[in-house]
Amino acid sequence: MTVIAAKWTIDEYHHMISAGILSSRKVELLKGEIVEMSPEGEPHAYCSHEAGEYLTNLLGTPATIRQAKPITLPNNSEPEPDIAIVQRLGREYREHHPYPENIFWLIEYANSSLEKDLETKSKIYAEANIQEYWVVNLKKLQLIVFREPLDGEYTTKFTLTAGIIQPLAFPDILVSVAQIING
Repeated sequence: MTVIAAKWTIDEYHHMISAGILSSRKVELLKGEIVEMSPEGEPHAYCSHEAGEYLTNLLGTPATIRQAKPITLPNNSEPEPDIAIVQRLGREYREHHPYPENIFWLIEYANSSLEKDLETKSKIYAEANIQEYWVVNLKKLQLIVFREPLDGEYTTKFTLTAGIIQPLAFPDILVSVAQIING
């Protein structure tokens, strides 16, 4: 007997949220599947918050930083990245979460969720044509950078532990790797 998991659309997921069905669960929609999110430990919460503050001050008005808020992707996914650097669309976000064309880049902080962030989410983000995706490995204090999506995979991947990185969307901005990793 073959077991087939039920897949959910974004509209169905939103109806479940509106009806309160998921109110006691910390979940996200990944490729039509409702997936439990890992709880945030102290290093995760501290580092992602501090990085969000740092990026807000660094980037100023060309972008806004959304922390642990949903983004809506065309592959029946509505993940909640730790940090989403997105266009400033103001009240438009009352009507919809950021779409891929609104996203400059995404950052996930990983301790227990490292495999999901490096494998599952990198594919979901590449399929949605998110140009840049960073994963902070909190155990090894590394910044893993994914760039240049093509056919559902990132073609460039490299790891940093120190130094400066320039985001593709803002090549004139110098981001301290240490500030992103350690807060």
